[in-house]
Amino acid sequence: MTTDPLAPLLALADIAATVERARERFDQALGHRALRRHGGQVAAEVSLRSAVASAALEGAVHEREAVRAGTVTDPVLQGALRVAGALPGLSELWPKAPRQALAKLHVLAARDMVSEAELGRPVVDPVVATRLDGLAGLVAGGTKVSPLVLAAVVHGELLNLRPFAGPSGVVARGAARLVLLASGLDPRGLLAVDVGHREREPEYVGSAGAFATGTPDGLRSWLRHYMAAVEVGADQLTAIGDEILAAA
Repeated sequence: MTTDPLAPLLALADIAATVERARERFDQALGHRALRRHGGQVAAEVSLRSAVASAALEGAVHEREAVRAGTVTDPVLQGALRVAGALPGLSELWPKAPRQALAKLHVLAARDMVSEAELGRPVVDPVVATRLDGLAGLVAGGTKVSPLVLAAVVHGELLNLRPFAGPSGVVARGAARLVLLASGLDPRGLLAVDVGHREREPEYVGSAGAFATGTPDGLRSWLRHYMAAVEVGADQLTAIGDEILAAA
C-alpha cells in the first residue's frame, strides 16, 4: 500500500480543521442566489479580480476599474489576464500533462517579457527538474488529499522553485487555481483565492518563505495562510454576488 505523500500535512496542528473550515466557507458562498441567473457574470468578475490581484503580487499594481476599461497595457497585468482567461480551457489537460499545462501558463504569463527561447521552458537545473517531476506526479493522481491542500502545495512549491523566467508568481497562482478547477472543487472558477493573497500580502510573503524551509512549522504557516486566503476568496464571491444582484 502506497503512502500518500501529502497526508502528513493534515496531521499538523489545526490544519485538518482549518482546511475543513475553508471548504465550508466556500460551500456556503456557492449558495448565493446570484449564481442561479448570473453565474457567468460572477465568474468573469472573479477572473478579473484574480488577475488584478495576481499582477499586484508581482509588483504590477493597477486600479481594477482602469483594468476593466482596458486602459492598462502593463505586460505583467496583461499576462495575468491571459492566464486567468485560459484556466477553464486548461483544466482537462492539467491532470493528464501538468508540465505541458505549466508551459502553456508560462507562455501566456511571460509573453513580451522574456525571450522566445525561454517561453514555456523551465530553467535548466537538475534540482528544479526533479522537483517539477515530483509536483507533476502529485497533480496526476499521486495524492488524495483535499484539492485545497494540493493547490497550496503546488502554489508554494512553484513560488519557491521559480522554475520559469519572468513573472513566475503569476504562473504559480494560475497553477494553484487550475488545481481547484480541474479537481471539480471549483469548476467554474468562482473562488478568488488570489484576492485573499493580495489582501494578506505580508502574511503571504512571509508564509511562502516559511514554506520554502520545508519544516513542519513552515508548512503549517503556509497552509494556514492559504486557507485564510480561501476564506477571503469565498467572501469575495459573496460580495460580487451581492453587487451583481444590486445592479440587476
